[in-house]
Amino acid sequence: MDSLDTLKPTAAGDHDTHLVPLQLFVAVWAALIVLTLVTVGASFLDLKQMAMFTALLIATVKCTLVILYFMHMRWDHPILAWFLVACLLTYATFVALTFADYTFR
Repeated sequence: MDSLDTLKPTAAGDHDTHLVPLQLFVAVWAALIVLTLVTVGASFLDLKQMAMFTALLIATVKCTLVILYFMHMRWDHPILAWFLVACLLTYATFVALTFADYTFR
């Protein structure tokens, strides 16, 4: 069994904890650093109308990594994942409406 899936009860007995290897946190941190460098590199490119979309896309990926691993959403109750999906869909809707408004002005 993988150590990521290992659950053990706490002293109170009402919550489950999980063991996460340090290498996973370091890998996610490294991915966030790389994505930050990609964002900085993309800012120097002439992407015209795609510049803002590219920056938002990279920021969304970084946000998702933080939520999943540093906030432990990956190992929480599945109903919380549905709330996360609902939040991301709401975010995507507002971004799409913003771009639509910006495009037609």
